[in-house]
Amino acid sequence: MDSTADGDQSQQITLFLLDDHELVRRGLRELLEGEGFIVIGESGSAVEAARRIPALSPDVSILDARLPDGTGIEVCRDVRSVDPSLSCVILTSYDDDQALRGAVLAGAAGYILKEILGSDLIDRVRRAASGESLFEAGVRERIIAGLGETAVEDPRLAGLTSQEKKVLALIGEGLTNREIGSQLFLAEKTVKNYVSSLLSKLGFQRRTQAAVYISRPS
Repeated sequence: MDSTADGDQSQQITLFLLDDHELVRRGLRELLEGEGFIVIGESGSAVEAARRIPALSPDVSILDARLPDGTGIEVCRDVRSVDPSLSCVILTSYDDDQALRGAVLAGAAGYILKEILGSDLIDRVRRAASGESLFEAGVRERIIAGLGETAVEDPRLAGLTSQEKKVLALIGEGLTNREIGSQLFLAEKTVKNYVSSLLSKLGFQRRTQAAVYISRPS
């Protein structure tokens, strides 16, 4: 009975696969479809994936971290700026602290090494589809808090208030003003004012410029 329930659950989960190696995509597809997941799209290009994922609206997008024309982290940030409800998991061969930081700030649900066992990957995809964060407890909070510790390295960041830094970090995650207000217990109009102020201080005209700036490797 439990096995059937798991199968039914997987059948409700749609996926998009991004990896520039066809054999890797084929292996992932066979593994996941064998467990009842539905792969509704795949690509080997970051640019193509960023365009197709919002249109297809999969439950989970599994994104390779490094691609010839971009990164999975950039794709995650881009698609979540269009639709913050999209869940993205970064799948990578590299255990990289800077990439982990970028994944958190882009709003990824998780950062998974390719050496993971197939059964563990299936479990984490199900968890991501249910809205669960796959990061260890406190990782996201430590990364956001760390923005203030490194602010002296860039005069523009040093000019931001503590609240503006928090808003900037959440912009990097792809959150809307309403979602930022919910997390920081602020009115949406107040968040809008913070966004306008920090964009002015950073010398940016659009919030997408701020998102790219704060998600860049240190």
